[in-house]
Amino acid sequence: MGNDILATIEASASRRVMGTAMLGLTGGLLVYVAFAAPPSPAWLVFLVVVGAGALWLAARMWQATVHRIELTPEELRCSDGQVIARVEDIEAIDRGFFAFKPSNGFLIRTGTQGSRAWMPGLWWRSGRRIGIGGVTPGSQGKAMSEILAAMLVQRGQS
Repeated sequence: MGNDILATIEASASRRVMGTAMLGLTGGLLVYVAFAAPPSPAWLVFLVVVGAGALWLAARMWQATVHRIELTPEELRCSDGQVIARVEDIEAIDRGFFAFKPSNGFLIRTGTQGSRAWMPGLWWRSGRRIGIGGVTPGSQGKAMSEILAAMLVQRGQS
């Protein structure tokens, strides 16, 4: 039972395309405006930097959303093998409306601090907080958070 996958979260093809297309279109328009009608030098730099950043983010999201998040009895991991969090280390799950969490997702607080990591559109980790979700379906995020909450209750924590 150690390697059984209890739940997965993955971005559908249409969500991947829409998310990256919106970012790419925004970046492309900013760079186009910067060179088609050059404003003052300060604005030109601003438009080019923000546009290039949006294009970079679109490419990074396209690469990241190929993967999926898997929940096993021992760990929450990415399909590329990276361990997001050990289940025994999870202290709390926040699914509230006002939680600082990704869209269609939830927030996890762990007992130990992890290194910063970010897979745009799937998950991020900053210290003891982990955000799961983004361009993923809400139903999959809700199912995974419910299973994790049940695992915490079964472990004796809430």
